[in-house]
Amino acid sequence: MNKIGVIFDLDGVIVDTAKYHFLAWKDLADHLGFEFTEAHNELLKGVSRVRSLEILLDIGNIELSEEKKQEYLVSKNDHYLEYIYKMGPEEILPGANELLNTLDALGIPYVLGSASKNAPLILKQVGLFNRFAGIVDGNSVSKAKPDPEVFLIGAQKLHLLPEQCVVFEDAIAGVEAANRAHMISVGIGDAKTLHEADFNFNSLTEIPDNFIEMLMRKTAEIQ
Repeated sequence: MNKIGVIFDLDGVIVDTAKYHFLAWKDLADHLGFEFTEAHNELLKGVSRVRSLEILLDIGNIELSEEKKQEYLVSKNDHYLEYIYKMGPEEILPGANELLNTLDALGIPYVLGSASKNAPLILKQVGLFNRFAGIVDGNSVSKAKPDPEVFLIGAQKLHLLPEQCVVFEDAIAGVEAANRAHMISVGIGDAKTLHEADFNFNSLTEIPDNFIEMLMRKTAEIQ
């Protein structure tokens, strides 16, 4: 069977830090004097920090100077980090450790491909940092998803062709990025929302025992 590698998104796949992003963005919106809801927060999934602020300001119909935007980006991140420093292994999402164990047993390397600039810190907090063969985060890329840059760099770290890579994603932008990179996309979450993914599961716990072996055969056929 052909060799494959796996690229994981972080938020919503390995851990769920969206709730902390929501609290930090909501605190900023409260400060600016408008309501920011969990429905609004869905618009920020898989989006860079700068773009997230732009979306939030659009929601509040607020215009700020570039200097003020930078100030709020820093304060939002500081607030978010207060939550992150309290994270531990118990915040790893169900099924994640089991999937990583399966990949380890099969000798399949995996890297992280996340928009988060805090990805290394989060992996260290939950005890997974040393398990990944590489990390591509918001500090490593110049273009945000749905641009495929983050995943193409991930393929380079795996020393594999894009067609040999499998991406696990929970965001529409991430699935689109994986597809544009010509990788196999696995959507984790609502299948209607992530309908462009090659495969869909509500969570990692639903992945069949033979799924990875099946993907190995599939990539062999592509090659």
